[in-house]
Amino acid sequence: MKCFGIILGVFLLFSTGFSYAQLIKQDTLPADTLIKVRPEKPHSPTKATLLSTFLPGAGQVYNKKYWKVPVVFATIGTSLYFAISNQQNFNDFKQAYLYRIDGDPNTVDDYVDVLSEAGLKANMDYHQRNRDLAYIFTGVFYVLNIVDAAVDAHLFNFPKNDKLSFNLQPCMDFTASNRMGAGFTLVVNL
Repeated sequence: MKCFGIILGVFLLFSTGFSYAQLIKQDTLPADTLIKVRPEKPHSPTKATLLSTFLPGAGQVYNKKYWKVPVVFATIGTSLYFAISNQQNFNDFKQAYLYRIDGDPNTVDDYVDVLSEAGLKANMDYHQRNRDLAYIFTGVFYVLNIVDAAVDAHLFNFPKNDKLSFNLQPCMDFTASNRMGAGFTLVVNL
């Protein structure tokens, strides 16, 4: 009886192995019918961040958000334009102020009968402040460009769902003191 159990065990062991091999053989396709599929490259948030750091808008191109590139250039370019323009105006008023206070009657500025020394100084301060603000806005837009590229790269492979919606609906509810209160409810459909 012991011999019969060993023979049965060996039979079951080999029969399951053969049936497994047949299952694999039936599920495989011939090599010439296989379609060669390139593996999908992982989308790197680090690469998008570095690209936008070194060249504003390059991270948006890497993320395939081409419509954002003109927005990046317009925001950074406009704030740089105002910074440079205010710097030139500041230099003009500074030079006129220096001509005015140097004590030499041969140096005459362009604002002789138009502005006093206090007016020249006020204009210098005005353009200096606007120049500094324009440089701050340039820096903020530059950082936003980098943050946008990084966030877009993180969400690049995020599944998109057309059924996602937000709806604001009126609502009536009881407050903590058992009074009826009216308000709004934000309903999110996923």
